[in-house]
Amino acid sequence: MTTQTKRLSRAEQVHAATPPSRNRVVDFLRAAAITVVVLGHWTIVAVDPRTGIEPHGVLDHAPWTHPLTWVFQVMPIFFLVGGYSNAISWRSARKKDQTYGAWLRTRLRRLGIPLLPLLIIWLIICWVAIGFGAPLSTMQLASQMALIPTWFLAAYLMVIVFAPLTLVAWERFGWWSVIIGLVLAGVVDLISIGLDNALIGYANYVLVWVSVHQLGYAWLDGRLAGTARRLALAGIGAVGLALLVGLGPYPVSMITSGSDEISNSNPTRITMAFLGMVQAGLVLAVEPALSRVLQRPRLWLLTVLVNQRIMSWFLWHLTAMVGLAQLLLTLGGIGLVQPLTTGWWLTRPLWCLVLLAITAVFVLIFGRFESPKPDPRPAPPIWKPVAAAICCVGGVAVLASVGLVGAQGVNWYWPVLVLAGMVAFGVLRMPWDRPRTPRAEQTDQPAVP
Repeated sequence: MTTQTKRLSRAEQVHAATPPSRNRVVDFLRAAAITVVVLGHWTIVAVDPRTGIEPHGVLDHAPWTHPLTWVFQVMPIFFLVGGYSNAISWRSARKKDQTYGAWLRTRLRRLGIPLLPLLIIWLIICWVAIGFGAPLSTMQLASQMALIPTWFLAAYLMVIVFAPLTLVAWERFGWWSVIIGLVLAGVVDLISIGLDNALIGYANYVLVWVSVHQLGYAWLDGRLAGTARRLALAGIGAVGLALLVGLGPYPVSMITSGSDEISNSNPTRITMAFLGMVQAGLVLAVEPALSRVLQRPRLWLLTVLVNQRIMSWFLWHLTAMVGLAQLLLTLGGIGLVQPLTTGWWLTRPLWCLVLLAITAVFVLIFGRFESPKPDPRPAPPIWKPVAAAICCVGGVAVLASVGLVGAQGVNWYWPVLVLAGMVAFGVLRMPWDRPRTPRAEQTDQPAVP
């Protein structure tokens, strides 16, 4: 049997094993969004052989790229599919009489365990590098760049903590639960921008992303059925976004740019909710066509494979870029081209292929953490996984914002807070934990058949 035949056979097996009730578009959108994020980061970040790493180099030096962020800022898609998946997960838990504590611990294990190797390794890297004389500013930028993906985990974990409540709100109040969230997000922005206080704006990490998450509930429950409704949603989002950007204080770029006084993404602004409406409406409008295309075994197999290790690709792709960039800069800038020149654009495909290969090595090594062993422990009291979630959110939120290194050296306590919270509050199963009981928790496996 040839290799091609074997691959086709494997694809056909996965295709046949997928239940007809499974919405393949959910998995595809998740995989497609992560691909856009990874390639987008590798392109937006510029590495100048003269000045070093420029986190938003392309956006800072090429304003014509700002409108493109309406396409490449795809974080709303993650929350859309998250709403769809979390509603299924929590409703299934309710039918099985699974407690909120057990459900939340399962979600924390799925998201938190793959994060720990990244934090531990970067903590070691920073300690060793600074110990050998690396400048604090260099390590601060490197760790901050590598840990940027953790901001999404902080926001997503907060949304998951509130998911049972927001699902009840959706089931009782329907679209009003979305409208109220948008109004509250607008009030937060009004106060935050009016007082020039970014700290107040961080409340929208919950309000905005919960609102987009609600769209996933609407999708699942058929409240967005039909092309007309979906295009109407996209139209409402487009009009709202155009008014906010055209008449309001919000910049065009949906990704932070150094030339903008206000960021749409840090902290999250209401513009991201309207962008989510645009993107949700458009991608759902083509859902029937996507569903037909995803019946092709090979494309479905690729979708499944990406989803099996999606957290690892997301968490490690910037570590690969930072590591390669620092190595080339240390070697005198060999192989680097001045950003935004013709040669730089022509070499982007090669740059991405090299980074893809490096990231693949990280995925092969650390991908196993995405498939934790079944957890046979009894359901925990609610306060324990909630406390663990608070530790995780607090730790990674700070790390995503300022990195692991400050003016005084390595800020080791933030990654330790995440690890200690997961150990102390029972997310990680330790050797001394109790044996299996009849009310065992089920492992939350990746979104694959």
